[in-house]
Amino acid sequence: MLFPEAVWNSVLCVLRPRTDDFITRGSRSVSLCGLPLRAAPVKVEMPALSPTMEEGNIVKWLKKEGDAVAAGDALCEIETDKAVVTLESSDDGVLAKILMEEGSRAVRLGTLIALMVEEGEDWKTVEIPPPINFVSVCLSVPVSVCPVLSSPPRLRLSPAARHILDTHGLDPQLATPTGHRGIITKEDALNLLKKFPDSKTTPVTAAPVAAAPSPVSTPAAAPLPPGSRPMYPPQSIPGKPGAPGTFTEVPASNVRRVIAQRLTQSKTTIPHAYATIDCDLGAVMQLRKEMAKAEIKVSVNDFIIKAAAATLRELPEVNVTWSGEGPQALDSISISIAVATPKGLITPIITNAADKGVQEISANAKALAQKARNGKLLPHEYQGGSFSISNLGMFGISEFSAVINPPQACILAVGTSRAVLHLTEETGALSTQQLMTVTLSSDGRLVDDELASRFLDKFRANLERPQRMTLN
Repeated sequence: MLFPEAVWNSVLCVLRPRTDDFITRGSRSVSLCGLPLRAAPVKVEMPALSPTMEEGNIVKWLKKEGDAVAAGDALCEIETDKAVVTLESSDDGVLAKILMEEGSRAVRLGTLIALMVEEGEDWKTVEIPPPINFVSVCLSVPVSVCPVLSSPPRLRLSPAARHILDTHGLDPQLATPTGHRGIITKEDALNLLKKFPDSKTTPVTAAPVAAAPSPVSTPAAAPLPPGSRPMYPPQSIPGKPGAPGTFTEVPASNVRRVIAQRLTQSKTTIPHAYATIDCDLGAVMQLRKEMAKAEIKVSVNDFIIKAAAATLRELPEVNVTWSGEGPQALDSISISIAVATPKGLITPIITNAADKGVQEISANAKALAQKARNGKLLPHEYQGGSFSISNLGMFGISEFSAVINPPQACILAVGTSRAVLHLTEETGALSTQQLMTVTLSSDGRLVDDELASRFLDKFRANLERPQRMTLN
């Protein structure tokens, strides 16, 4: 339907005001289409703080309504799918209205969370801008030029056809009308019944159309009598904790949901292959003692990170990721280290690990782990990475297999060290070895079994002879 030109001009003026419609901005007196208006407030919307973020939680507001805000000031803390990130203001002004209070969960991207006004304006009288849509524009133009949405044609049924369809619970929309002016006849209903012979035969009582559903609170189920069998499937009963067959629903954080999604994605789309090898930590333990005398404190895990980075430099074909088009060789070697936090597992990244000494790696790892536990990691500190390491040795786990962190090709699972008696071939005497088991999970599309075996062999050589690696 074509609109008159004058009507379209008025519509476009509302939907997309021209630059010259704004008379002055220095004094903040604004007119739109010749009508005086107040200055529009600055919208603060939920931003995308990570590539995989779809929604966020408002953890804490760092400014309150009426506070002056400068560009770069911290407005609030937002929990993303990775960490808690501080949202900074990009404008100067006054925080006029907080629309999403602290504790707001699952706030979708682009949702309006606050409003700001310029300094000198009355922030107490700020108005929440309504969304502009075409319906509101049509209300301001003559009804004759607004498009009318036609409703779908109403089905017409003969009394016999209606009775058959209602009795057998069949949808009239599935019937092909053959009667005069599109009426569904008795024969049409019988033909539909032949297609669905297993339909129910109890009469269907149509619900009144005009009656609006009223909210009905579900009463809590009565406690089970002693000796009765638990409910199956289990049910969540508010106010009845501990009852047989019940459970308590625990809300999942954004981090937990993303971990679940990525683990499922990894195990269902990546062909995992596993290879295990034992490493002798005797040389590392001796070197740690010598460094401790010089008051240099490093952990075994720092040597593991350095050994993995040095091995990736020797075998660059392992330092790859998988994209939709195939393998991608990476120019830098960045090691992701798994850190357990109260909200879930996160993998901060030690960038350019092959170019750093063990002491620098140790300092970086400690700082990143502390920031991860405090939820203060910045996006660039956990996004990316070319190789992951997960160490459960401090929990006494002897060995385990880890899930690959896509799009990376490998993850190294590190177990605890253990003392093992070893027979020396030269002298025939028994000696004690400190052995540690590591398991490499590799993407079969990128790293085949032969390449995974060579990686583990070189990794063991680097770890058992740490002098081969650059320590400083």
